[in-house]
Amino acid sequence: MNKNNSNEEYNNSYANQVNEIINTLELDSETDRSILKSRFLSEVINYEKRKLKTKKYYDIFRFIVTTGSILLPAILSLGQMDPAKLPAHFDQISYWASWTISLMVTASNGFLQLFSLDKNYFEYALTTEQLKTEGWQFFQLSGKYEDDESHKEAYKVFSKSIENIKRKQVEKEFSGKGDVNKNKKEKKFDFQGELIKNLPDHLKPKKDIEKGNINTNEIESLMNDKMDKLDSLMGLLENKNKNPESIKEIFTESIKEQVSEVASDVVSDAIDKVDKK
Repeated sequence: MNKNNSNEEYNNSYANQVNEIINTLELDSETDRSILKSRFLSEVINYEKRKLKTKKYYDIFRFIVTTGSILLPAILSLGQMDPAKLPAHFDQISYWASWTISLMVTASNGFLQLFSLDKNYFEYALTTEQLKTEGWQFFQLSGKYEDDESHKEAYKVFSKSIENIKRKQVEKEFSGKGDVNKNKKEKKFDFQGELIKNLPDHLKPKKDIEKGNINTNEIESLMNDKMDKLDSLMGLLENKNKNPESIKEIFTESIKEQVSEVASDVVSDAIDKVDKK
């Protein structure tokens, strides 16, 4: 009872202190002052109460688990003594005592895991201290607010910081509770992007092409035009009255030159069309 009263006195004293400080701040309007009380001060008190409530159950179950883990092996070790030295019906007493302690330890540990009491307690405590620290820095114009000349100037930054702390805590509490990919659309295959990635570095186009401003049909038509030139070159080589080895050498060197020219011309023509647009 005394512990609960001390907690309530602590909460009330903190609320009274901060409430008096907020009343003395120079802000643009009374609305901003009301927002500080209802959004900042109330959230600090709320998380403080949740922390203390969670801590109570966390301490109880942890005490049972720790105490039971110590008593259980002690009782079992007594059963290994000489039966003549033990009290009457000690075997029945030790059996039921061991069963009761094991059940309590297992149940307490299960409740800790089921309700995530340890995790919630630490998160509530951390969030409470973060809110308090942010509030004192704002009131004193210290820390991240030391460059602000007045509370009016620091008000928006402070409000944003409080909302970020609150949002992170909510995300932790409800993480994994919903399907975040439910409303996401399937990503379409980006043909142009994949084509750009597979080009050599010295042949990669400018940023305008990477953004997809070039029509793939235009690039395909340019490639077909260059391939026609290659076909003409092959026809000329077939009509040459030279031995096969010479034809092979001419064909190989010409193909290398033409392929390099094709790649360079395609990229250059595409870039020129983008610049003209």
